[in-house]
Amino acid sequence: MTSTNAQVPLLRISGVCVRFGGIVALDGVSFDVLPGQICGFIGPNGSGKTTLFNCLSGLYAPSAGDIRFEGGSLRGVPRHAIAARGIGRTFQNLALFDTMTVIENVMVGGHCQTGSGFVENGLRLGRVRREEQALQERARALVEFLGLSEVASRRVSDLTFGTRKRVEIARALAIAPKLLLLDEPAGGLNHEEVEALGELVRSIRDRLGVTILLVEHHMNLVMRISDKVVALDFGRVIADGAPAEVQRNPEVIRSYLGKAA
Repeated sequence: MTSTNAQVPLLRISGVCVRFGGIVALDGVSFDVLPGQICGFIGPNGSGKTTLFNCLSGLYAPSAGDIRFEGGSLRGVPRHAIAARGIGRTFQNLALFDTMTVIENVMVGGHCQTGSGFVENGLRLGRVRREEQALQERARALVEFLGLSEVASRRVSDLTFGTRKRVEIARALAIAPKLLLLDEPAGGLNHEEVEALGELVRSIRDRLGVTILLVEHHMNLVMRISDKVVALDFGRVIADGAPAEVQRNPEVIRSYLGKAA
């Protein structure tokens, strides 16, 4: 990977606060993610990780602070425009179209990048056909990249859980994102599948040039593949640094084990 020294952050989160009534979900969260980094984002259940992902996806609006992507603020950007700017996301609970095939699910993920309108689609004009062909070609390339070629024409509902996880990653990649948000991708996977996932995440970064923000409870995976780790507890950042440094942090140890190192 290219050195990240003196690089401008791809993602800058500055003093982000989110409140739900009297509950403070995020309390002044700040950290940067540089281009080409795999950033692990960890914390106990209820620490605010998914809340931040929802802010990045436009599902929640911060009550204070700012989120800047490629130098531009995401505050006030409509949800549908977030993906078009180059931010892809998977979900903790799979959100696939079960009755559709693998290739169809992946193609759906890329539709936000098309420019044809309702009338053009209705009349199946040349531009629409060209866009559909480009979508299908990209979807097939992603299906091959993620080792899904043998099941490309099968309905998603017929696949194993681990394979469905890969389909969701392929769909998130269909928009050709610059930043990929992975929400608990190892959840429900066995040991071999977790090992393969780690290699896949690194391959996405190295071969596709995608920066990755990874929310994950599987600590061995996070520490093995991340370039940096940000730890959250009770909505606050308690550590931000290299994996080995964060692992030794007394506050991180306390938040996970309930005692000092």
